[in-house]
Parts: sequence; C-alpha cells; structure tokens
Amino acid sequence: MTSAAGTPAVPGFTGFSDSAQAMALVAFSTVATVILLLCVMAGPDRDDLDEFYTGYGSLSPLRNGLAIAGDYISAATVLGTGGVIALCGYDGVVLALSTALSLMLLMFLLAEPLRNAGRFTMGDALARRLPGRSVRMTTCAVTIAALLPLMLVQLAGTGQLMAFILGFTNESLKTGCVVGLGTLMIAYAAIGGMKGTALIQILKIVMLFGSGALVALLILRRFDWDPGALFTAASRQSGAGPAFLRSGLEFGTGAGSRVDMIASELTVVLGGACLPHITMRMYTASSARQVRRSMSWAVSIVALFVPVITVVGFGATALVGRGVISAADPQGNTAYLLGSRAVFGADVSTAETFLFTLVTTAIFLTLLASVAGMILACANSLAHDVFAARVREMPAQREMTLARLAALATGAPTILLATMVQHHSLQPLVTLSFCLGASALAPALVYGLFWRRYTRCGLLSTLIGGSLTVLLLMPGTRLVSGSPVAAFPHADFNWFPFTTTGIVSIPAGFFFGWLGTVVSGRAKAEQQRRQYEAVEGWILAGAVRK
Repeated sequence: MTSAAGTPAVPGFTGFSDSAQAMALVAFSTVATVILLLCVMAGPDRDDLDEFYTGYGSLSPLRNGLAIAGDYISAATVLGTGGVIALCGYDGVVLALSTALSLMLLMFLLAEPLRNAGRFTMGDALARRLPGRSVRMTTCAVTIAALLPLMLVQLAGTGQLMAFILGFTNESLKTGCVVGLGTLMIAYAAIGGMKGTALIQILKIVMLFGSGALVALLILRRFDWDPGALFTAASRQSGAGPAFLRSGLEFGTGAGSRVDMIASELTVVLGGACLPHITMRMYTASSARQVRRSMSWAVSIVALFVPVITVVGFGATALVGRGVISAADPQGNTAYLLGSRAVFGADVSTAETFLFTLVTTAIFLTLLASVAGMILACANSLAHDVFAARVREMPAQREMTLARLAALATGAPTILLATMVQHHSLQPLVTLSFCLGASALAPALVYGLFWRRYTRCGLLSTLIGGSLTVLLLMPGTRLVSGSPVAAFPHADFNWFPFTTTGIVSIPAGFFFGWLGTVVSGRAKAEQQRRQYEAVEGWILAGAVRK
C-alpha cells in the first residue's frame, strides 16, 4: 500500500475492513458520477463568457463563501497540515492558523480591489492599469507555474488515496486511477465552468466540514470532553514529551530555525492568499458588498475548520501514536484518515463504518474539487489572457471553445507528470506553489493595485524576478535533498539551509518591482501615475466595472 503522499505505507496500520473498503469504492464512484451530472446541468447553456468565467455572479454570498472556502481548503491543507499537527504538535497548529490568517489578508486587503479591477482573470486585474500583451502573457505563465505543482500533488494524491483506502498495491491500478480521475477533472472544468466547479466546492466543503466536525466530537468524547487530556495523551504518545506542545519540534530551536519558521509562515500567509484559483472567485461576486459578505463567510468557515483539524491531528497521535503515523507516511499525510479510523476502536458498527466512509469520500471529493478549480484557473488564463488578447474582438463562442481546449491542454500534461512523481515526496511541490504565490503574485498585486507610480517594466520585473528567484533557490532547500523526508533522500545538494525560499524570494519580488519602476524613468512613472489615477476610483472605491 502507499500513502496519499506517495510514500510506502505499512500494511495493517490502516485497519480498514472489507466492508469499509467496498462502501468507500461505491461512494467514490457515486460522487464522481453525481459531480459530472452537476457540471453538465450547471454548465453554461449558451456561448456567454460571463456565464462560463463567473457564473454571472449568480451565487449568493453564502454559496460563494462556501465555494471560496472549498477552493482554499485543499487536500494539501487537510492531509498535509493535519500530518504536521500529528507529528509536530504546536508547530502544526501554528501552520493551520497561518492558513486562516492568509484568507483574512485576502479579505481585508485584496478582495475588493481585485473584484473591482478584474473581470475574468488575474491578467485582467493587472492589465486594468498596465495594459499590454506582455503583462497578460507573463501573468498567465506565472499562474500556470504556481498552480501546476499543486495540481500534481492533488492528482497524484487522488490515486494514492484510493490505493491506501481500498488496499490494492498494483502499480498499474494506481496509475490508472490517476489517469481516469484526471480525465474526469478536465471534464468538470471544461463542462461546468465557474458555476459547475463552485457547486463541487460547496458540496466538498459541506461534506468535509461536517464529517470532520463529527470525528472531532467523537475524539473529544473519548477524552471526556477535556481538550487538556487530549493534548496530554498526544504529548505522551508522540515520543517527544512536553516538546510536542512547544515550538521547535518541526524547525528546531536555534536562531536559524526560528528564522526558517517565520519565513515558512510568511510564505503560507502571502502565498495562500494570492494563488490564482483563489483570487478568481473574487470575480464571481456581483458587487463590492457581495464580495465582502462572501469573504466573511469564507473566513468564518476556514477559521472553524482550524480547531477541527487540530483535534483530529492530536487525536491521531493520542490514539494511534506518532511512530505508527510516521511509519505509515513520513510526512504524516495519512494521519487525518488514521485518526478518523482509530476513534471507532476495534469493533466498528454500521453507523461508524458509514461515518468513516463519509470522511474518506470528503477527502476524495476535496482532491477532485481542488484540481478541477486549478485546471479552470489555468484554462481561463490561457484562453482569455493569451489567445483572446491577440485579437481586438474574439467571438464568445470561439473563446469558450479555446477555454475548454485549454483545460485539456493543461490537464493532459498534468496527468502525465502526476504519474511520474506519485512515488516521491510531494511536499517540495506544495512549497513551490506557495513560494511563487508569495514572491511573484503577492508583490505584483500589492504594487499593481495600490502603488501609483508602478510601471509595466516594474510589473514584469516583479513577476519574472520573483519567479526566477524561487526556481533558482528551491532545488537547494532541505525539502529537496539532505533529509530522510526530502524528495531525494539519498542525495545531498542542500546549499540553502531553509525549508522555503521565502526569506530571500519574497523581499526579492518586492525589490525587483521597485527596481523595474525606478529604471523605467521619472517620465514613465509619471505617465503611469496619471493612468492609475484614471482608474483609481474603479479599483479602490467599488465603482461599476467597465
């Protein structure tokens, strides 16, 4: 068996019965079929770009907030963050809180200006005041570069999750799962458009939050509703003692380790808020007031999910033991599932089997929904920012056809790459996506939406310079080599002694933007200032988009 992260799992640790496996298989098949039907029914019934790209802004704030939260809480959040909580205790809780803080940053700083400046894509938002094909094409390239690693993680994790739950070990079956499910995800994005993927996200977040909350309550009941007793038991079973409940177990306690921890949390906060599949949901709101209400719902849901995943993570350690979790998967990506299974004990009733099936189906749906949303974001950017921008007025039918073909062009290579990387540690890919979001997209959005003198040269310098800095530094981090849990554990070319590139690449992204603006010259900066003032009311004051 293999874990959701593609690392060898130890037989017997899962304890999944034949009935649970059969029920899970039926549930997986049913969910995949129902989602496809939903996408067909909710997809645009005519060649209308606003309907395909934004769903006409027809979602209520609650439903749009659920969709935003669904896009934001990916499988990497549930499995990865849950694993860090189970293995590293306090440090994992800080990571979970950072994810919630990231969405709050988007809500208070960027959500309304993004909605006001953009129409369909991030390229629209940045080109509102800095028009040009170079801006759109570069934004599209960074969008794909930031989302491709995350898509690989989610898609590879889908096949590995099915292997882990259903108990099969044949490599061909695992690869077949990745290919088959990847094809479904392309269909979800191409057929359903924004409204179809929104329905998937809503269904996913309701199932994920509901099943997780039930498991968390069952875990607390096992410890007489005393969180202190749960934390104490987890500390005892962790093998680390009191250190499990203090900072330093993941990064260490030295000065350099503290810097690494701060840089990692900053990368999560800035990167998570600015990834394109999250920001595209801002354009589905029909007004500035609607986007505020939608973000309020999204932040509330994510904030409530943090204690759920915390209890499940600590419960996994307390009930199963840190040694069992790390043996099943060194990154702990199976901790959420193992904790959900362990809370039922040895004798599992039919109702408990059904609840566990609900948990596994929610994780499965999380993987499906995450990749479908990311494929849609990449396809929209390719069609709208690259192909449609080449002509003055492209017919709506042709652009929608291009968007659907772009979904295939994005998804097919992703499926191929996912089959190649599924047996490696995928944590570096998750980190790469967040680093690109924090180092290239975040500075570009902050400067582009708020700095009057920002020039096209500055924007291109931000996107290209920030991205190149991340790509140059990432191979030297400790997640790639130099440790047993690295992508290449038997090699050691770890020359950059940090977990993420953020300590260098985030300041570099802002610096390149400033430098590019300065070298553009005073006359160009003054011209850009006048252009920004012409659209400043639209961007900051919530005026009607034009």
